[in-house]
Amino acid sequence: MTDKRTPREVLAASRRKDSHEKRARVVAIVDEMAARGDAITFAGVAKTAGVSSWLVYAAGVREYIEAARKKQRGRLHLDAQTGLVSSPASLATDLELSRQQVTTLRAERDQLKVALQRQLGKQLDQIGTADLAARINELTRQNEKLTDDAFQLRQEAVDLAERLADTEDDLAAARSSLRRMIHTENTGP
Repeated sequence: MTDKRTPREVLAASRRKDSHEKRARVVAIVDEMAARGDAITFAGVAKTAGVSSWLVYAAGVREYIEAARKKQRGRLHLDAQTGLVSSPASLATDLELSRQQVTTLRAERDQLKVALQRQLGKQLDQIGTADLAARINELTRQNEKLTDDAFQLRQEAVDLAERLADTEDDLAAARSSLRRMIHTENTGP
């Protein structure tokens, strides 16, 4: 026979399980951030893990995050000493070279755009005016045909509306006549 747990015990067990899962998620996020080289901050870890900021400062979790931050700072210091991190002067030079390259690419793009416009202009000029006139005539004929079709359909709609009105009048007269006949039949001679 199993012991029945009280609701209090069930709730406490559920909270312990939830707390354990959140703490494990925080540890996993810290490890991922360290592996990617992202800056590890308490707020960043809390946001990424989807937990409260209180949890990242809780005992056990705080120490783990602080150790990861210390390790990250040590790595940055070592990288700076070994020359793996670029100096500000090197970054400024890279930025200036990138700007020059962007300027060159923009000028090349503009030249290609002008050349393409000229080529399209030549192609348009090569299309004969006879071809254009034939296309205009064809489109005009199609437009006239569609206009005639639309007129005929409107006329048919008017005719159908008139026929419907006549039929409704006939139906109303037949109903009135039928009512009179029924009334005459019911009241007798």
